[in-house]
Amino acid sequence: MLKIYNTLTRQKEAFKPITPGVVNMYVCGPTVYNYIHIGNARSVVAFDTVRRYLEFKGYQVNYVSNFTDVDDKMIKAANEQGITVPELADKYIQAFMEDTKALNVEDATMHPRATENIAEIIQVVQTLIEKGYAYEADGDVYYRARKFKRYGALSGQSLNDLEVGASEHVSQDEVDKKEDPLDFALWKAAKPGEINWESPWGPGRPGWHIECSVMSTKYLANTIDIHAGGQDLTFPHHENEIAQIEPVTGQPFVHYWMHNGFVTIGKENEKMSKSLHNFITVHDLLKTVDGQVLRFFMATTQYRRPIQYSDEQLQDAASNLKHLQNTFTNLSYRQEDAEAGSDPAVSDQATKFKAQFVTAMDDDINVQNGITVVYDLAKYANLYAQAKTVKQEAIDTLKNLLIQLTTVFGVKLQTEKINDTEIEVLIEQRNQARKAKNFALSDKIRDDLKAQGIILEDTPQGTRYRKE
Repeated sequence: MLKIYNTLTRQKEAFKPITPGVVNMYVCGPTVYNYIHIGNARSVVAFDTVRRYLEFKGYQVNYVSNFTDVDDKMIKAANEQGITVPELADKYIQAFMEDTKALNVEDATMHPRATENIAEIIQVVQTLIEKGYAYEADGDVYYRARKFKRYGALSGQSLNDLEVGASEHVSQDEVDKKEDPLDFALWKAAKPGEINWESPWGPGRPGWHIECSVMSTKYLANTIDIHAGGQDLTFPHHENEIAQIEPVTGQPFVHYWMHNGFVTIGKENEKMSKSLHNFITVHDLLKTVDGQVLRFFMATTQYRRPIQYSDEQLQDAASNLKHLQNTFTNLSYRQEDAEAGSDPAVSDQATKFKAQFVTAMDDDINVQNGITVVYDLAKYANLYAQAKTVKQEAIDTLKNLLIQLTTVFGVKLQTEKINDTEIEVLIEQRNQARKAKNFALSDKIRDDLKAQGIILEDTPQGTRYRKE
């Protein structure tokens, strides 16, 4: 049975969706004022992998991930670039879609934008005011955090600790407006020249936290199965989401809270972030690194663990991915001379590999143990491909299982086909040279082909080649 670590309860819990066979999942998306960096992409890849495993297990996943397309950072960036906030949003939403496509991220069921849901946001804020959970102050609307009795439960912090932290990050202007340093903004009055919408409290725009509370319940349900995002969103963003929406719906907001670990960089293992100016954008990295390699690098670390980014780690990911691709190529090559029929031993072993994979992944999506099973499958498949006689159904079984398991990690294995008559001629010349014991010529042909990126492999079934 699948178990998921629930941030709210701080333990692994058996996963039971509200509706059998269906999972409603909301993942906090980016604020679209710049290209996403690897830390942002880690969250996208981690929960795309979770989604893929849920689909592997047969669930229908309704996957909603938002775009925050208006906030202080976006207003600042739009002014700096001399464009409007909507133009800035369109620019970086398009970039996000292109970058995540290169990482083979499945399309979300829906990508709502905050600015598409202003009316619903205003209605929720109005309801919170009517119920005494919020108050207006000079065009701003603030939430009374202490009124929500379970405030701090998700992040595991006391109100006193939260008050100290809040006091350190509140401007004097906010101090003058707020009843309590813990209170946070639901609606912000517009400054002169800023993008704004009309509201009962005057022209303004929504606060960041209220957006996700409204969009998750609007597009999924009042109570959803999974809400996910980066570890740094636990407080205040997700804590505030709970406090905002539960008084409105009168129902528990989320059954399972999932948070991914950071991407760290450098000798000091600093968290990668735009605020620390130590980030690498996916947009730039894809110019030199294959998207499948970057995806594999991130997808093969369990989502709650931190990832140490380095060129060496990327090289290891490229090597491991290449090994899996070569295994698939080896199996495809043997299909050409495979005999009709099945091999019960292969079928039995494939069933065992699949069961081992499920056992590994059912433990809070433990991809590190899961990919180890895939490597074991690859080793077994390569040995079978070297046998003097192979069966067609056995080859198909191994190929299909390899595809099925690697798809969970977002990997697309393909048969390499090199239709080059000149290469075939050179291979034949090399074969003749070897028969004549002219090893100098044989080695030269092999080395010349290698210099062109063509690797020769001598097998009991003959010499074959592949691209390096």
